[in-house]
Amino acid sequence: MEKVEHRIIESIEVKDKILHDKGFIFKIEKAAERITKSLRNNGKVFFCGNGGSAADAQHLAAELMGKFYLNRSPLQAVSLTTNTSVLTAIGNDFSYDEVFVRQLKGLGEKGDILVGISTSGNSKNVVEAMKFAKENGIFTIGLTGKTGGKMAEFSDILLNVPSSDTPRIQEAHIMIGHIICEIIEDELFGGIKE
Repeated sequence: MEKVEHRIIESIEVKDKILHDKGFIFKIEKAAERITKSLRNNGKVFFCGNGGSAADAQHLAAELMGKFYLNRSPLQAVSLTTNTSVLTAIGNDFSYDEVFVRQLKGLGEKGDILVGISTSGNSKNVVEAMKFAKENGIFTIGLTGKTGGKMAEFSDILLNVPSSDTPRIQEAHIMIGHIICEIIEDELFGGIKE
């Protein structure tokens, strides 16, 4: 019981740090604003990550393509983590470091958004996608842990959760992602939650 309580307290403490960091709150709002602007202009939002961050990429793309609170039109959201044939072909024929960047080269356009998710900020395949995006007019949002890692250099907006503990970072990432999805939905569709 003590361990359970301790982990819940740790999760709350990380989120409390975010809550009391006005600069971080502003960056969350700016990220939602940039994604909203892109979607309004017929842009797409891409998500990528590995492991638990891949699951978060899929989760957030689903919230936008399906619905969050409102029953509304789908939004152009793509997780680059989901097509196993593409992932394994690129990994085999090129390298695993290129599994996201190669898809982005084929699908991405200037004015789109890339959300890269990595608790360390150092996942090579995510960093490569972020680097390509930044060099090619695709706005980049990094979801990382405390330091931002190598992704910091390639993130137009860096949402670096104030923790070095992977599970706590991931818990904050999905909270941040949900807030962004809600703001996007409100801005584009308004209305009352079902």
